[in-house]
Amino acid sequence: MVSADQGGGVMRADLLTEPVDGLDEVLAAVDAFDQALVAGLVRPQPGQAAALAGLAEAVAGTPLAARVAEAAEKTAAASAGEEHLTALAAARTALLGSVHDALTARLQEATGRARSAETVLTPGGQRTVNLLAAARSWLVDLARAGWRGIDHDVVSASAQVVSAMLPDPSLRRQAVLLDGFAAELAASCPGATLERVPVRRWADLWSRAMLLTLPGAADVPAAGTVTGRLLPLGVDVHEHATAVQAQVHAVLEPADGSASRLVRAAVAVPKPDTVVGAGLWQLLRPRTSLLAAVGEGRSMDLADMPVTAEGDLLWDDEYARPGEPAEAFATARVALPAAADPATAPLDRHPARIAVPVFLKGYTAQEEDGALTFTVAGHPLAVDTDRIPAAGPLTPEAVAASGACIGLLRWDAGAYRVQPLAVETTVRKKTVTLHAGGWAGGTADKAGVRAEKAATAAVAVLRERAGRLLRK
Repeated sequence: MVSADQGGGVMRADLLTEPVDGLDEVLAAVDAFDQALVAGLVRPQPGQAAALAGLAEAVAGTPLAARVAEAAEKTAAASAGEEHLTALAAARTALLGSVHDALTARLQEATGRARSAETVLTPGGQRTVNLLAAARSWLVDLARAGWRGIDHDVVSASAQVVSAMLPDPSLRRQAVLLDGFAAELAASCPGATLERVPVRRWADLWSRAMLLTLPGAADVPAAGTVTGRLLPLGVDVHEHATAVQAQVHAVLEPADGSASRLVRAAVAVPKPDTVVGAGLWQLLRPRTSLLAAVGEGRSMDLADMPVTAEGDLLWDDEYARPGEPAEAFATARVALPAAADPATAPLDRHPARIAVPVFLKGYTAQEEDGALTFTVAGHPLAVDTDRIPAAGPLTPEAVAASGACIGLLRWDAGAYRVQPLAVETTVRKKTVTLHAGGWAGGTADKAGVRAEKAATAAVAVLRERAGRLLRK
């Protein structure tokens, strides 16, 4: 067995390079359908009809088979109704869900970790049916027009629906998705002049939005609570021009002695586009004490903290207090191999959602044409250095010189990739650790201090300008 040291267990690095049976065929069916959406489904051409038939064939033998076969036939004949396009969206989502399941099963085998036995159920509901139907009608019009056929009239038709949905908390999730999708489309109008269409992305957004407009699909199951010790592994930072999110990946050791499991805790805030780098933490820190604990290398003691079945902590400082020192690499070596991976909600089963914490050691790093690769037990594993945030001391150079790494295994462009969250490296003959979230709780690092000062000045200027506007 080919293996790589993962502390208390072994990681089968060879499994990450072996092909997954049926994967290429499923993705080919999805890609063909996605291409059919580019030209639109109002009057499908022979190539589009073949793609629709291929989608139906891919789900033959499943509970969706009859509905999707009918939907493909009706759509190819230009007589599809809303229910038929909904069935096609469901088939596409189910196929990508099967890809997600196959890839995560392979990761589970490679890491040797168990998966949570919890089942994520979504309750049904019939609230605000009219608004959901209106949103679905707009999405149907989009599919008929196709990405090459969009114009400002088609896209702007969503505005009234989104405005009506946003005030309702139960519809906020769908409204935000529709609003963001419409904004992307509007920025790309007219579709006929686009040099490149983001085919997979827009098909993902369309199919997800279609299913979330079904009554009850976006309802959130009631959360449970957990009590125990939280051991942070690392921070994944997602930055946008107007928003930033920090998601902490951690191991939870329940106080009742039950099996430990992986959990996440996220905090997101709006931000001005002038606040970048280490300045982001000034916006995030006041929202949660967890970031200070991450920066200080401490555990957190939780008491009745709300948690979803998917392992997302609904963080509230009222249910947490700082614990004893807990070094992330010690957690990765000792606690991570025994922690169960969280369950995944049905509509979240998508390859892009895969982010599995792992600990790697004993690899060699090679860089060629700007691409970094870890050779783990003789097998190459691509390193996604583009995801390393500027808001911390971790750099691609440090990753390339490292000897151990805590990261997230993702699947992108047909292969597994590791996103570094922290590394151990040698500086002046001493082993040091560098974390993507190393400045989360504050820093004495010169670069970090400069960035924080610049952010403080930028925020102060914006507040002063906002104050003048309000006084007017």
